Amino acid sequence: MMKRNILAVVIPALVAGGELNAAEIYSKDGHKLDLSGKVVGLHYFSKDKKEDKDKSFAHIGFKGETQINERLIGYGQWKYGLATNHSKSLGSRDSKTLIGFAGLKFAEYGSFDYGRNYGILYNVERWTDALPEFGGDTYSATDNFMTGRTRNVATYRNNNFFGLLNGLNFALQYQGRNTEKEYNIEEQNGEGWGISSTYNCGEGISIGAAYASSNRTEMQKLNNKELGKKAEAWTIGTKYDLHNIYLAAMYAETRNMTSFRKDSYEDSIAHKTHNFELTAQYQLDFGLRTEVSYLQSKGKNIRYADTRHDQDLVKYISVGSTYEFNKNTYTYIDYKINLLQNNKFSEITRTNTENVIGMGLVYKF
Repeated sequence: MMKRNILAVVIPALVAGGELNAAEIYSKDGHKLDLSGKVVGLHYFSKDKKEDKDKSFAHIGFKGETQINERLIGYGQWKYGLATNHSKSLGSRDSKTLIGFAGLKFAEYGSFDYGRNYGILYNVERWTDALPEFGGDTYSATDNFMTGRTRNVATYRNNNFFGLLNGLNFALQYQGRNTEKEYNIEEQNGEGWGISSTYNCGEGISIGAAYASSNRTEMQKLNNKELGKKAEAWTIGTKYDLHNIYLAAMYAETRNMTSFRKDSYEDSIAHKTHNFELTAQYQLDFGLRTEVSYLQSKGKNIRYADTRHDQDLVKYISVGSTYEFNKNTYTYIDYKINLLQNNKFSEITRTNTENVIGMGLVYKF
């Protein structure tokens, strides 16, 4: 019989990059189904009119598994995002599938799944993508090769190294060609592969590294022949999570991958970027979590307006806090202190150089 009660959930999802906790709604004879969701009332305040607006949204999803035999489990996950910051007349704009994949888990031999999932590079990036509202945006982007949520990926994951070494995890990923978005070359990719590994050293300390390489599509190569045939990225990171203290740092470099101009079909991909993210957080006993972070992405030898210069693509300090009313409701504020300069590059690329404050109220289950 299906269970009607919603199980209590815990707020530390803030440190898991926004992943939802789940309420078990069915569990019987080796079959289990969890339902998750949240509704977020969110508003941005900024002098930049493009940023000063309602950003409210909702997520709904499920995660299930079935015991096929003693050593084989089938599983699947689906998550959908709905924008709630526009009128009914605009229909389903900004509503989309965030995650959707199915797979098999083979006991200590690992798991294999296929569908829309997180790219392999995010296995390290997620440690610093833990701010109340901002963060995770130096080089990670949706449908940009294997840096964030992406499509057409087959992923193998192995935890504890075949059961031989606790804490040592690794993953392999293949991504098929995606060229259906003909007029958005930033969201195209050729065939690619990636690898990541993380190790829990104990005492709250973890380290990790990841690498990915993909072919660039014909349209991407036509857009800028100087960038070559490949897009690559690598990252290293570490975190400390113990005694109410959370510290995480990440460094990454990309080649022929990172976009710096979203509104133009002209050259908009950086040949090379250096990216750094650092966050420090402290959880107080009465439900308040405080955070301060620094993020920077520097594009090397960026070409614009017939000149070439190194340019900061992302650079800001985040100061924020989250307060938990109970296990299902919390509120947060995140102040993005923008350190980008208002110059010719920011004008040409229409990059926001103003500060932004994000304020949100969340109900989740």
